Amino acid sequence: MGDVYLYIVILLSILAIGDLIVGVSNDAVNFLNSAIGSKALSFRNIMIFASLGIALGALFSSGMMEVARKGIFNPGAFYFEEIIYIFMAVMMTDILLLDFFNTLGMPTSTTVSIVFELLGAAVVMALIKIFADSGNLAELSTYINTEKAAQIILGILLSVFIAFTIGAIVQWISRSLLSYNFLSKSKWTSALFGGLSLAAISNFILIKGIKGTPYSGIEYNFLNGETINGFLDSNSLAVNLGSLVFWYLFSYLLMRIFKTDIYKVIIGVGTFALALAFAGNDLVNFIGVPVAAYQSYEAWVSSGMAANEFSMGVLSNKVPTPTIFLFASGLVMVLTLWFSSKAKKVVKTSLDLSDQNDIKERFKPNFLSRLLVRFFVGLNKYFSNLIPPAVNQKITHSFVMPKHDSMIKDPDAPSFDTLRASINLTVAAILISIATSLKLPLSTTYVTFMVTMGTSLADRAWGTDSAVFRVAGVINVIGGWFFTALSAFVVCGIIVYFIHLGGFTAILIILSFILLLIGRNFVNHRRDSRQQKSPTKVLTSESDSFEGIIEESARNIGNVIGKTYQTYSTIIRGLSSNDLKTLSVAKKDVDQLYDEVNELRNGVFYFLKGRGETSVASGRFYISLLGVIFDLVEDLSYLSDVSYQHVNNNHSGLKKSQIKDLNEIYESLSSVFKEGIEAFSLQFDEKEFQDVLEQKTVNIDLLNSKIDAQILRTQNETSPKTTALYFNILVRTKDLILHKFNLVEEFFQVTKDVKSSQ
Repeated sequence: MGDVYLYIVILLSILAIGDLIVGVSNDAVNFLNSAIGSKALSFRNIMIFASLGIALGALFSSGMMEVARKGIFNPGAFYFEEIIYIFMAVMMTDILLLDFFNTLGMPTSTTVSIVFELLGAAVVMALIKIFADSGNLAELSTYINTEKAAQIILGILLSVFIAFTIGAIVQWISRSLLSYNFLSKSKWTSALFGGLSLAAISNFILIKGIKGTPYSGIEYNFLNGETINGFLDSNSLAVNLGSLVFWYLFSYLLMRIFKTDIYKVIIGVGTFALALAFAGNDLVNFIGVPVAAYQSYEAWVSSGMAANEFSMGVLSNKVPTPTIFLFASGLVMVLTLWFSSKAKKVVKTSLDLSDQNDIKERFKPNFLSRLLVRFFVGLNKYFSNLIPPAVNQKITHSFVMPKHDSMIKDPDAPSFDTLRASINLTVAAILISIATSLKLPLSTTYVTFMVTMGTSLADRAWGTDSAVFRVAGVINVIGGWFFTALSAFVVCGIIVYFIHLGGFTAILIILSFILLLIGRNFVNHRRDSRQQKSPTKVLTSESDSFEGIIEESARNIGNVIGKTYQTYSTIIRGLSSNDLKTLSVAKKDVDQLYDEVNELRNGVFYFLKGRGETSVASGRFYISLLGVIFDLVEDLSYLSDVSYQHVNNNHSGLKKSQIKDLNEIYESLSSVFKEGIEAFSLQFDEKEFQDVLEQKTVNIDLLNSKIDAQILRTQNETSPKTTALYFNILVRTKDLILHKFNLVEEFFQVTKDVKSSQ
């Protein structure tokens, strides 16, 4: 039987590697967000700073492993067999949940997940023991460390509100004083900002780095026999003041002598510090449970007792984690940071929600986001009226971005400037330092994310055009955090119950199922990544001159007509065979085209601003064509949507006569679409355009005849859903044809006028 528990420990070690990979992919947002978003440093340098922080933090994290052993439950109340089952359930649940959130690109808290997994597994195992014995639920408190669990939950909830508020206040004050022209301020002003930031970050490194290591409790002669912890605690004021003076002089000399941008220094050091904190604080979330399981196994083997009789009170003792485990963990974390594409996806979510530029919004507004935006807009107006107009005007001027940043849409522009990036890192470092010194539990993910959101709000990155989308995104992320806690508790509890019933066999079955899910997510993610790396964009908008716009529009229209023909063909094929998969492909293609057209429509402001000289004629032509293209794509979107919904709802398929009519319509339209594509590929051939336009009446008459035929057939029809679908397809296909010919006529007339005027 002992071999079974050895196999479980080995499985836990393997799961620890997987958990490290998915954990780093999730938590990379904590320390990469500000540096990547500001683009103050090259990506290579950012990764070097972060890697150094992770490597050192992993070596210094031994003291944090106690949380997994005794932080949530009382180990002495459980036997070895029960403890090993709890640990196995926790690791399987953790890797499953984190991979799920990474696939969605949503940052969540590894601290919350591990805490609630331990809590859920321990509660279920305790209930099993209680109902097998006395059945008295009051005994639950002897198994669970309820005081510690409540403290952790309260600390996490408070950290969300406090981080957001402090981040917003500090950013608002800093921007009001320094404005967007902060780089042109005097050297002593920048040095003061640098001194404050670097002092806060260095204090953060001391507390999170040094104070968490085993070396902090050793007495040193150069400290007059005091420990590092004791010295820092008894001389905190002198240490902080000395640090502030030192870093102020350091910042001033860097700028004065070496002409260094102090904000870039802050971002580099801050990235290192938060990476160090992440590894030092959160490594327990990934390997704390396997290490505790390994040490439990060693203690049980030495005891010579049965697995269901050996009490695990030994876990209450402080046992140092072997350095080799920490070194190996740090290596896995660094490699994951460099090569994980999911880490970049999670970082992108945070950057999109804090971007000061006009971007494609990922989240859709909801009732709560609209309500919150409306409330805070009213609140802002109320407080603005209390401030003297002169002061209000000066503050408003500080928040106005330079025109070259706000008027031209640049896809490579930083998400925010180095001032906001520095504040993100500094405020997060201060808050985590304070909480650590007060021994208050918190989630580094929650703190860093909410600080970033608070600074974004205060910096007016959430303008009237984007606020409802950004707030909706934050609500979704926070909702995901609560889902993490609930699902971690429930799923882990269920898994430990099945393991209790089925033992090692149940472990193998559940693990196989989890690996299958993770494998599927990996394959889907690789496929989606390939599609994003090589997108086949149908539409472009880059030309400056009127002639260039006409040529570009010809390509765009030809591409849209080609895509319309291809997708319409897929819809007819899917309806003919009643195949949901085929209709799903059509729906996905239309959605991509719809997004591209919407992106061009939303970018009209930048298109007109980016023209060298204002041209009313070219602008009117461009806007008019976009409108007709949008109508065409909207028709196609409707056709794909109603067809997909009909088949997805398992309604009756189209009759043979209806399928025959649709194929006849498709054959008639094929020549029109093909000639249209050819006409636009030639850019301007009057004969080709005339040939296309001459087919308008023929196709409209064909559609009308099919509508009339279906009206006569309706008397004998038995399915109202199928009849409604068929009429919808015919009518919307008629609209599709009309909009297609409108597009051709619009372009033909303008190009004809331009050609005749030359």
